[in-house]
Amino acid sequence: MSTKQRFASVWDAIEDTPQEAASLRARSALMMSLTEAIKVQGLTQVQAAALFGVTQPRISDLTRGKVALFSLDALVDMATTAGMAPTIKVTMPKKPAPRTAARKAAPSASPRAPARQSHKTAA
Repeated sequence: MSTKQRFASVWDAIEDTPQEAASLRARSALMMSLTEAIKVQGLTQVQAAALFGVTQPRISDLTRGKVALFSLDALVDMATTAGMAPTIKVTMPKKPAPRTAARKAAPSASPRAPARQSHKTAA
């Protein structure tokens, strides 16, 4: 009998860490959005390069899905330069992470309200 492992995304299946998978997931989503914008507007690679503020070979790499060649910062910059508004969505974990013993032992300090200063105004 074989056991099959299930993954939330292909990136979770091929990457070693959740951090690497999350980075690739975000980069690929941005790349797909940028590529879709090029198609919808009917741009050539040269026109898209001018719009995104990069070179034509970078657009070629983008449209060919070469995720490893792009950082998240570079893709956000390209989208913003083109007038797009990239966002990051963060979801909370289903179960809170367990607290460490050091955190439990430390007394919780309640924040103090800042002292009010009175200012005299000259009349």
